[in-house]
Amino acid sequence: MLMPHQIVGQLLNKRFDQDVRQHFFRGMDFAGPQGDPGWFGPGSAVWHVHSHTQALVFGLQCAAYLERLDPSIYWMGVHHSRLVRPDTRTDPAPQIDPKGAAVRLGHSVAFFIGTAYGSTPTAERLALAVRSMHHTVKGVRPDGARYDADDPEWLRWNYATVVWGLATAHELYHPQPLRGTDLDRYYGEFVRVGHALGGTDLPTTKRETLDCLESYLPRLAVTYGTAMATGPNLPMPHSALDWAVRDTMPPWAQRLIQHRNPNIVERSARRAVVWSIINGIHVGSGPLAEFEQAKARVADGVDPDLAPHTEPSYRPGSDPARGRAEVEHAFV
Repeated sequence: MLMPHQIVGQLLNKRFDQDVRQHFFRGMDFAGPQGDPGWFGPGSAVWHVHSHTQALVFGLQCAAYLERLDPSIYWMGVHHSRLVRPDTRTDPAPQIDPKGAAVRLGHSVAFFIGTAYGSTPTAERLALAVRSMHHTVKGVRPDGARYDADDPEWLRWNYATVVWGLATAHELYHPQPLRGTDLDRYYGEFVRVGHALGGTDLPTTKRETLDCLESYLPRLAVTYGTAMATGPNLPMPHSALDWAVRDTMPPWAQRLIQHRNPNIVERSARRAVVWSIINGIHVGSGPLAEFEQAKARVADGVDPDLAPHTEPSYRPGSDPARGRAEVEHAFV
């Protein structure tokens, strides 16, 4: 007889197949070529961290919450993504489109699984797709300030929020979390993804990432999107998830949104509940199929002639110019 967490896991696996894998993993190769380690390969910290799908998805939510404290990145999402209803993109108070938000999450999950476990050509193709989309994201905020997704300062902020969200979710909710220098190894490896997206001068340790994030404080604000996605007005279970997300934020960011932690006993109890939920689902779901395929791909060893562990091949300024319609036709 299946246990309740196994039933839930099977249902979520089926949902993941139908809603994410079938739509957003198209064209990705995880099974071949034999001997290709991709960007990271066996024994890497990235392979360990990203193998826990539920913690990975939670970490992406943590990163999204933190990154939209930058008004420019918030309005980039409003104006250029499917996150909000198209007829409200120019409104000062846009309305979330649930289907569009699901599409955005699906693309994000596919990207961070694909770049971790995909073949080298798969990882390079995914990075090109994201860069090409970023090249089209330029505009003006309602207050008149201009934004550009290729701005190195924006790329650094965006990268730092992502690596912080993923690494902190891993620290708190992975059953075998990396600590200390082992966790810094993850920060150091993951920078390859940031470089592949055009980032420069990126942090490579947990301490550097914390310092990088805090250095942006003078330009941050509580955006409309942040205000609407937090607080006591959220219904359960959203309020519980919201607390867990805010719990991962650096102390200065928590103060910015007036988040107050409970006492250490209650905080530990809350984290234990979230840990049980995330890991119960993880156990019920079983190992990530793409991770298993990647391990089989290098089971006989890494072929040094295929793809040694090097930086991604992208060089800033080398991408061909594409319009948004052409980008979506080619990659989305």
